[in-house]
Amino acid sequence: MGKSGTKLPQNVYREARLKASEKNDRLRSRESTAEETGIDRTRIARIELNVLNPYPEEVAMMADTYCAPELRNYYCHNTCPLGRSVCEIGSDSIDRISLAALASFRKIDVARELILDIMADGNVEESEKSDLDEIIRALERIADIKEDLKCWREKHFGKEE
Repeated sequence: MGKSGTKLPQNVYREARLKASEKNDRLRSRESTAEETGIDRTRIARIELNVLNPYPEEVAMMADTYCAPELRNYYCHNTCPLGRSVCEIGSDSIDRISLAALASFRKIDVARELILDIMADGNVEESEKSDLDEIIRALERIADIKEDLKCWREKHFGKEE
């Protein structure tokens, strides 16, 4: 069994591996994790020690092996230069995601009324710009919740077929 240093840096990839090792004993050590993932043991160590960033393919392999789809989003949000503008998906429980969805549905009711008012004359006036921004924010929040729910589903039931 591998050693666990007392002052190891916080690392999402290491934490995901150790959590996955509770269900798959082969993920307790970097050596057997290397066999499971096909990623070199020293490379795994350097990733987990924050010495280097993983390649997207490695993140995908770790996410699948560890049953941790949130690693993909973490990588895209925090490491990938193109994805830094992507909203980060939380790792909330299903009840938190559901409550967020219900709260957002109330805001969608308001947004629906706003869009009806804005489009009643077929034009978007300058004075209606802030209402349009509110509609966009409400829709973006629903999109974020959808991604949270998809991530939760994949984590607990596997990828959608």
